[in-house]
Amino acid sequence: MTTIDQAIRQATRQLQPASESAALDARLLLAHVLGVSTTALYRDARKVLTPALLEQFDTCIERRAAGEPIAYITGHCGFWTLDLMVNADVLIPRPDTETVVQAALNVLPDTALTLADLGTGSGAIALALASERPQWTVTATDISAPALACARANARRLQLDRIRFVPGRWFDPLEQQRFHAIVANPPYVALGDSHLDAPELRHEPQRALVAGNNGLAELAYIIRHATDHLEPGGSLLLEHGYDQAGAVAGQLARAGFRDIDTHTDLAGRARVTLGRRG
Repeated sequence: MTTIDQAIRQATRQLQPASESAALDARLLLAHVLGVSTTALYRDARKVLTPALLEQFDTCIERRAAGEPIAYITGHCGFWTLDLMVNADVLIPRPDTETVVQAALNVLPDTALTLADLGTGSGAIALALASERPQWTVTATDISAPALACARANARRLQLDRIRFVPGRWFDPLEQQRFHAIVANPPYVALGDSHLDAPELRHEPQRALVAGNNGLAELAYIIRHATDHLEPGGSLLLEHGYDQAGAVAGQLARAGFRDIDTHTDLAGRARVTLGRRG
């Protein structure tokens, strides 16, 4: 017989070669299997696990030991104030991307406006903004049909049904529409970047991570075409790599944007650069 405490200690040892947070990972995964909070694991530490539950837990630990992200194993990820469903068709939303949400809330007026989220993935940015600004009309695009299915499912689950999800690459499905603001978290990791060797990143969709031209190709494309889809004075907000702010700001300036500014993430790294259409 194996108790909760024994299962956690054994799983922690198994995960230590693969994870820097082995004990936390073990607790999160067992809480997921049991459908309880991690706090409950302390309270019920001596409770004996059934063979079926232990088998489910062992499977989760094996997947984690192979480098699969916890969010894909549990099917959930926290972002902003939301609990999002995620799967291998979408990037796992990062805390860094919350900088896009905060920047948009800071710089855009708290009045009715139209906003487009390009490459929405799980819908994280669009859903977070819609939850904070119910008066905004949000359109979200993605080239991946499975990713859009995930985003739509999140919208239904969170009862944020005002968002319009449309399939297509960047601006393609928007035709001649114009918006007061456009936000995007496009691929910006350079081909061959050493970070791509991390076991967890190998499980995420590479098309949503990697871009040519040292990671700047998709950012440059969005900047070049954004003015065709922005109202006069409209804002473009872009997430980028920590060392790409200068290049993005330069491209915005050459495209005629003004009031260019960069916002830092929680670690103090340049993460979001924005500009207003001239």
